[in-house]
Amino acid sequence: MSDHSALAARVPSLQGGRVLCIGDVMLDFFTYGEVERISPEGPIPVLRVTRDAVMLGGAGNVVRNLVALGAHPHFLSVVGDDHAGNDVTRLLGEHPEVDPFLVVEAERPTTIKTRFVAGGQQLLRADRESAAPLTEDSLARLRQAAEHLFAGVGVVVLSDYGKGVLPPALTRRLIEGARAAGKPVIIDPKGSDYRIYRGATMVTPNRKELHDATQMPAGTDAEVIAAARHLIETCGIGHVLVTRSQDGMSLISADGAVLHLPAEAREVFDVSGAGDTVVASMAACLAAGLGLEDSARLANIAAGIVVGKVGTAVAYASDLVAALHHSDIVAGEAKVLDRTAAMDLVARWQHKGQTVGFTNGCFDLLHPGHVSLLAQARAACDRLVVGLNSDASVQRLKGPTRPVQSEAARATVLASLANVDLVVIFGEDTPYELIAALKPDLLVKGADYSIDKVVGADLVQSWGGKVVLADLVAGQSTTGTIARMKP
Repeated sequence: MSDHSALAARVPSLQGGRVLCIGDVMLDFFTYGEVERISPEGPIPVLRVTRDAVMLGGAGNVVRNLVALGAHPHFLSVVGDDHAGNDVTRLLGEHPEVDPFLVVEAERPTTIKTRFVAGGQQLLRADRESAAPLTEDSLARLRQAAEHLFAGVGVVVLSDYGKGVLPPALTRRLIEGARAAGKPVIIDPKGSDYRIYRGATMVTPNRKELHDATQMPAGTDAEVIAAARHLIETCGIGHVLVTRSQDGMSLISADGAVLHLPAEAREVFDVSGAGDTVVASMAACLAAGLGLEDSARLANIAAGIVVGKVGTAVAYASDLVAALHHSDIVAGEAKVLDRTAAMDLVARWQHKGQTVGFTNGCFDLLHPGHVSLLAQARAACDRLVVGLNSDASVQRLKGPTRPVQSEAARATVLASLANVDLVVIFGEDTPYELIAALKPDLLVKGADYSIDKVVGADLVQSWGGKVVLADLVAGQSTTGTIARMKP
């Protein structure tokens, strides 16, 4: 078994690992649009807004990554008594694996980072935030909640964005409490004084943060090692994991061990949140009982995955397995994704300027009519997504004797076709919710429908997309094929 195959075999063990994450939660708001002219009011681009997206950021992005890898995080943070704070609560509630404990400070705004994006580039970022100290009551509540949870988790993560949730005194108490409970502590650091992290198992600075913390050069391998060893010796830290952008990552340990890992990214679209992915991956792996080096290798692969996605993205366990098996994996398998992973992939395609089409159906027994529909759909777009009714959905629509083939078999057959780029199984009777989640540019359905009867047409048209009615092949249907098979 190759090293990558051995690592891939360990990924399922990440399921269910318990991690305590404490840190500064933010709301990442993205406004996407097109720039076609310069404002007459000044030399600035005019952004014609096409869509908005909101997601958890900061320490919340660490939590998102933990969930994507299969871990069960406990999350402690602070929000304001405002709409953004309500959004944070709502977004956390979408992940039943997360156990949140949010302290609400009425006079404190929830941190919001708004990014304006066009043509795959950020035009501007606007921040609404406060780094004022938390009240003593809020700090005490966070400390008490953490102390109650230490015994039941495998790893503690402190995600420090410098917004007030992790002041030095509380940070020291949390490290001491976690270590007393025998739990490793991983810290995504902030600032230049790492003495406040004394006793931590690991800190994860990037190259610039390492330089700022040591005032030592951090360009070459030798310089990174020297600076990291300085931190270990002067700050009492067990391991330093340095993220080095195009140069990969370096793990330097107190026992003198050094591990350099080359960058794994094939394409780089957005480095936002890659540090959060590294921290979450290390935590999920250690909580699952993986060794330090294997954990670092998986974290490096996860970082390579997210920089190839759009915005503050996450790496899923399935992404890790696919990346590790990319030379051996059956192409069809890689095309079948769940809804959340599919959303990331579709966003990446659109970020590259590719037109994404969508069609759907039961596809129980593939026949020439299906092949023609898929060929016409693929000819009208750069990437084609097929929404596939689940077995339960087909049974509700077609009766108790259907489907003839299981959803896994139907998905495999569809994914093997060159005209199909992605297959997503949905359990509802219609693909309306899936279309709303994926936001395709093109919706394709057979010409036996009129546009006003096509499910999701209103959605696609609302964001400027098109609906295409494909020509049908006469006399072809799954029901008719099955009828002809009967004696």
